[in-house]
Amino acid sequence: MQRKDTKYLIYYIMATTDKDTQTKNKRWFRFLIPSLVGILIGLAGYIFYLSKAHSYLSDDPKACVNCHIMEPEYATWLHSSHGRNTVCNDCHVPHDNVFRKYYFKANDGLRHATMFTFRMEPQVIKMHSPGQKVVQENCIRCHSTLVSEVQIGKVTAPMAHAGNGKLCWECHREVPHSRVRGLNAAPNSPVPIIDDMGANVPDWLQEMAAKSKKSNN
Repeated sequence: MQRKDTKYLIYYIMATTDKDTQTKNKRWFRFLIPSLVGILIGLAGYIFYLSKAHSYLSDDPKACVNCHIMEPEYATWLHSSHGRNTVCNDCHVPHDNVFRKYYFKANDGLRHATMFTFRMEPQVIKMHSPGQKVVQENCIRCHSTLVSEVQIGKVTAPMAHAGNGKLCWECHREVPHSRVRGLNAAPNSPVPIIDDMGANVPDWLQEMAAKSKKSNN
């Protein structure tokens, strides 16, 4: 009888222990999942703020120099004929409908952000095929009166890639970014200073930079 009681007692202890363990695990997971979600949301929000992602919803060309890699493109555009009448989005995003426009901006922006973050950008930046298609469309859209008089007015980027015609900038090679498009193409050209840039720089680093500037002077 005592053996049976002992056996049942052991079973009871084991069952109780299993239930307690399961309860603790459930509590742990209930705490873990919201914490991970909160961390991810907070991290995404901080990256959004740090990268000034909201600025890319506008048509302001200054948004394009949030990344210093685009400084030569900004400088060459600013000093070109296009710099007086157009902005970056006039050429580099679709304009046939608003959904395609912002889908393209989001897709292209994520691609750029990934390449710049992981330092995958080439020394000479070139448009990929979707970008060429959009720019060719916009060349024809803006200059429709002129290009309608010549055969190239009907040439799309896919046609040019297939050898059935030329892209506009194959002839107009210096428009609007000049022929040299490397990262060192315009090293001393002034570009807009990012607003509130110091807000993203730690105090200790700002103090170090200020001391270094004073010592150099």
